[in-house]
Amino acid sequence: MRASCALLATLLLAAAAPGWAQAPPQQGQQQGQPTASVAWSSMSAQQQQLLGRFQGNWEGLPAERQQALANGASRWLSMTPEQRGNARDRFQSWQKLPPEQQALIRERWQRFQQLSPEQQQAVRQNFRAFSRLPPEQRARLRQRWLNATPQQRRQMLQQTRQQRSERQRQRQLRRAPRLH
Repeated sequence: MRASCALLATLLLAAAAPGWAQAPPQQGQQQGQPTASVAWSSMSAQQQQLLGRFQGNWEGLPAERQQALANGASRWLSMTPEQRGNARDRFQSWQKLPPEQQALIRERWQRFQQLSPEQQQAVRQNFRAFSRLPPEQRARLRQRWLNATPQQRRQMLQQTRQQRSERQRQRQLRRAPRLH
C-alpha cells in the first residue's frame, strides 16, 4: 500500500520517466488533433544518445510516441543528478508493480489529466496535506474511506469541500481592507 501511495504521488506530481511518459498537447495543439512526428535529426545529440535504442525504428513509431519520448528525454536532461536518481527509483518501483496495478494507475492518471488546472491543483494540495499527516492518522483516514459506502464517501467529499470553502472565505475576510 505504501509503495502504491508513493507511486501515485509520483504520477500526481507528473514525474518524468522517458519510457512511459505521455506528452501533453503542444502549445496551440488541441486535444484530439493529430500529433506531428519528431524527426530524429531535429533532436539534440544528447537526446539522440539517450534514445539511441529507438534510432533504428524511430520513423516507424507513432507520432505520439515520438513526441512522448522526445519530451521525456528533454525532461531527463534538464534534471539534476538527484532528480534523475529519484526518477530511476520510481521507475524501478513502477516496473515491479503487477500489470493490473499499473493499468489502474494509468487510468487514474488519465482521469487526473482530464481535470481542469484548478482541480489538478486541488488534488495536489490535498495529496500534500495528506502526506504531511502522521502515518497513524493517514492509516485511519485510509481505512475510514475504504470502509465507507459510496454515499458516505460523497458526504465526506462534500464536507471537505465545504470546509475548504469556509477556510478560503475566512482567508479572504482577513485579507480584505478594513473600513474604519
